[in-house]
Amino acid sequence: MEIGGFTPLSTSDWPGRLCAVVFILGCPWRCGYCHNPELQVRTGHSDIGWASVRETLQRRVGLLDGVVFSGGEPTLDPELPAALHEVRAMGFETGLHSAGIYPARLGPLLPLLGWVGLDVKTSAARYDQLTDRRGSGRAAWRALDTVLASGVDHELRTTYHPALIDDEALMDTAWALRAAGAKRWVLQRLRGVDGAATAQWPDGWAWPEPLLDEVRALGLALTLR
Repeated sequence: MEIGGFTPLSTSDWPGRLCAVVFILGCPWRCGYCHNPELQVRTGHSDIGWASVRETLQRRVGLLDGVVFSGGEPTLDPELPAALHEVRAMGFETGLHSAGIYPARLGPLLPLLGWVGLDVKTSAARYDQLTDRRGSGRAAWRALDTVLASGVDHELRTTYHPALIDDEALMDTAWALRAAGAKRWVLQRLRGVDGAATAQWPDGWAWPEPLLDEVRALGLALTLR
């Protein structure tokens, strides 16, 4: 397993859970606002081995609720299923952060997961521009359908900045989520990313409440972060 980082304790990566987070190297998309760009390249070697992570987790049995696999895009790693089985055998719950890049790989993992945090970046038609990769929207929205159909507990979240997602794109995304059967949606404000022009917020910016009221009127329970 190509591990790019390991956090032994997190209170924010799985709502309501104390967890450890394993960051997997590699992601084929190139979103300009990526918060972990150093994890995009799958180098073929890692300074952190799964054996050392496993040893740390074994010492934390009874202290943590679960383990989240994040990235990068963790479903890219062929050793992820085996790692999930090992973590579950230790008695931990298992969670996953994913952008839905590989829906065919995500589906078989869902029975091994207690929770999925799925990124919904924008409406399907605008994905390719945002990720700089053709066909990314089709993959992401197939992954969304797969997660919703599975019954696995999940969080659908969109990173928001007005320069990334204009009003029309936000509403298009909201309508598509409703049509897919989503019930809850998290909008998380883009935090500063070194070198990203979109990290600058207009003075006095506030959430566009009239627009958010339109989203709520669709029946989506909206959380703002």
